[in-house]
Amino acid sequence: MSFVEYGDTIKDGDTAIVFLGHESMFPVKVQHGTVTQTKYGVIRHSTDLIGKKYGSKVTCSKGGWVFILHPTPELWTMNLPHRTQILYSTDISIITMMLELKPGSIVCESGTGSGSLSHALIRTVAPTGHLYTVEFHQQRAEKAREEFREHGVEHLVTVTNQDVCKNGFGVSNIADAVFLDIPSPWEAIGHAKSALKAEGGRICSFSPCIEQVQRTCLAMEEYGFTEINTLEILLRVYNVRTISLQIPDLGKAAEDNSSTGFDRSNPSNQGSPCANLQQGTVQFKSGVPLREVVGHTGYLTFATKS
Repeated sequence: MSFVEYGDTIKDGDTAIVFLGHESMFPVKVQHGTVTQTKYGVIRHSTDLIGKKYGSKVTCSKGGWVFILHPTPELWTMNLPHRTQILYSTDISIITMMLELKPGSIVCESGTGSGSLSHALIRTVAPTGHLYTVEFHQQRAEKAREEFREHGVEHLVTVTNQDVCKNGFGVSNIADAVFLDIPSPWEAIGHAKSALKAEGGRICSFSPCIEQVQRTCLAMEEYGFTEINTLEILLRVYNVRTISLQIPDLGKAAEDNSSTGFDRSNPSNQGSPCANLQQGTVQFKSGVPLREVVGHTGYLTFATKS
């Protein structure tokens, strides 16, 4: 099993996603002889998981059932253990596009954090690209290495435990793109320029505060970066539902019904539009935004090495 190479069957040692519903899922490491508790009962790895196909419907001990899904970066983002605050798919999608990433790209990242963006970057640059990710915190760096190894992508990523603002990324003039998610990104702009290829490399900095953005933009100008722009991605989700509204009485409903021979007592006419008009209401689909919307995630600043 690998996050970048699809496997058809579940094997011992795989990371799988137990799907109970759209709002309820969690990752599990498949191990022979192990059991996993769910609200629908017990899942026995040896008999219920190992050897079964991904996507299978598994019946639990209490009679309920779940689906076992193959892991993807998107599912991992929704279910990973949080060691830091993470980036979600809305920001990740624009980052991979604006950094112009593709299979074979070389990317430098700091910091690694919980590895949400890292998994998406690895999937994008695979099978011939590479991710160099730097994490200041030693325990988080070690945990990231462990997860990359368990997920079968360790050959596509190099994890370094050091301060990127002082020691850089450990590579020079090879990166197609650099991503920064650190408290003081302006201190790492010089190292980012050194890591980027000679011309045309792209850089992105994620910051939650506009003051950080201002200092980062000034540093980018100082180091000769061009096409500097900052944006923010806000996601607005709509709930599509059926609603009923009253029809205004324009004085023609009764006349139209009589002229067309409409018989309301006939059961076959009960569901017709005329029946709805006679009742004074009509049903239709409407999109309503959710009451609670994420108002701010962070600012993304992009620039090009000239």
